[in-house]
Amino acid sequence: MNSSSTAATVTVTTLELIGAPTDIGASVRGAGMGPDALRVAGVAEALAGQGFAVLDRGNLAGPATPWAPPANGLRHLAEVIAWNQSVFAAVDTALGAGHVPVMLGGDHCLAIGSISAVAWHARQRGKKLRVLWLDAHADVNTETTSPSGNLHGMPVSCLLGHGPADLTGWSGEPAALAPDAIRFIGIRSVDDDEKKAIRTLGLHVFDMRHIDEHGMRTTMTEALQDVDEDTHLHVSFDLDCLDPADAPGVGTGVRGGPTYREMQLCMEMIADTGRLGSVDVVELNPALDVRNQTAEVAVELIESLFGKSTLVR
Repeated sequence: MNSSSTAATVTVTTLELIGAPTDIGASVRGAGMGPDALRVAGVAEALAGQGFAVLDRGNLAGPATPWAPPANGLRHLAEVIAWNQSVFAAVDTALGAGHVPVMLGGDHCLAIGSISAVAWHARQRGKKLRVLWLDAHADVNTETTSPSGNLHGMPVSCLLGHGPADLTGWSGEPAALAPDAIRFIGIRSVDDDEKKAIRTLGLHVFDMRHIDEHGMRTTMTEALQDVDEDTHLHVSFDLDCLDPADAPGVGTGVRGGPTYREMQLCMEMIADTGRLGSVDVVELNPALDVRNQTAEVAVELIESLFGKSTLVR
């Protein structure tokens, strides 16, 4: 090659890690240590090794968890609002810079802020938003149905416009998500009132029976069938989606979840779409983990989510 030759310009995707160290919406202590456990497990180094530019913004600041009883059916509402406002601002900034935000929780109530910001950007850019909710739980409780008042059981309701007024409408519309924009994967623990809400709202739920009967490949083919070049795909990954045998470090583990291999296939099929635009990784609780095992599993699955596979495909 002579000196006048020019190499093709290669655009490197920047992943922006945003730590949100709080258990403000959870039922037990410990999820606030999740972001740093993921860092100890090497999340930044693993993603950089895949060829991404990785920008770690460190941890957001917010109020301490008071561990107060519920008020009007809600625990820690003011603090949950404050944390989600910080998450919204950080995800909004990352998307505005053209980066892929990876929010490291923290508990799942933080998805209110992250997905609201994603929904606002998708609307501004004329993109169709699809959210994959990987979780053992449906998280569609409200202050009138929740047995605990813990807001990590209510983020989907808030995003659908049915939560407290102070936690809805952040995307510029009454609801950040329409019911047909979200797909639930791995669900196996649903309260009675949530079952009614799922039916009433017409939500797409691929529960463990569906996965058992049809397999993860068919399940993900169905869940991703309308993802196209105009889609912004967001993954909200609750570590308790996995079976506790593979991921013991979670606050609300439920037996009978997807295996490690099933989750690897799930992540690889998401990566195959080429439409992944933003991610939440939540509910990692190092206080309940065994030698950071769950964080290490999470990092391996995140690698697959961003395209790592055994062979070049």
